[in-house]
Amino acid sequence: MESRPFFLAIAGNIGVGKTYLTRLIHARLDWIAYFEPSVENPHLADFYADMKKWALKSQLYFLEHRVKFQRRMMSSERHFIQDRTIYEDAEVFERALHDMGMMTAEEHAYYRAEYERFLQEFRHPDMIVFLAASPDTLLGRIAQRGRDCERTISREYLAGLEESYERWATEMASATRVVRIDTNTLKDLDGSAEVEELLDVLCRETGTVKRDPQPAQPARSGTAG
Repeated sequence: MESRPFFLAIAGNIGVGKTYLTRLIHARLDWIAYFEPSVENPHLADFYADMKKWALKSQLYFLEHRVKFQRRMMSSERHFIQDRTIYEDAEVFERALHDMGMMTAEEHAYYRAEYERFLQEFRHPDMIVFLAASPDTLLGRIAQRGRDCERTISREYLAGLEESYERWATEMASATRVVRIDTNTLKDLDGSAEVEELLDVLCRETGTVKRDPQPAQPARSGTAG
């Protein structure tokens, strides 16, 4: 019986470089790249301005769209990479908001019930690459990319998310392989020893032939068919 496609997931905080690494791996391995759905969340700007008021609505909106996307992605017939996992919505972002007092116990319980109901449909990634970075590093990268809706993101919020990421990555290691890459001192993921080692592991396990390094270009996204 033919083995199922390898499912590689890229996880990490806002601005850490998930999409860049996804494009890079696509360019080097020619795996299908599924980028984070481009969803215009109508609550996002309001959420960053008043998290307590808009947290539940914003998180439920993202969850609904991510589940639809996840269902399409799971039909892939080739090895594939996912830019940001469905787990991060609940285990990192929603949990951090609850821990920070931005969601009530009732809102948290409602969200968790919806999330766990959907989660039963999907298999775990074969490997998760967790990109870690300090809040100060993240703030610098967020400022560099200059998205209007991210201008009000606070250091406190990023620090809370990073704590949740570290906790989640440790917990997730009991269910699948988690590779942690500290990006604080990396000038560029492309050509780094950490990424080259990761590519070598993926090639050995899947029989993929690694391509020569080249600038990471926009990849053929799974959302485009």
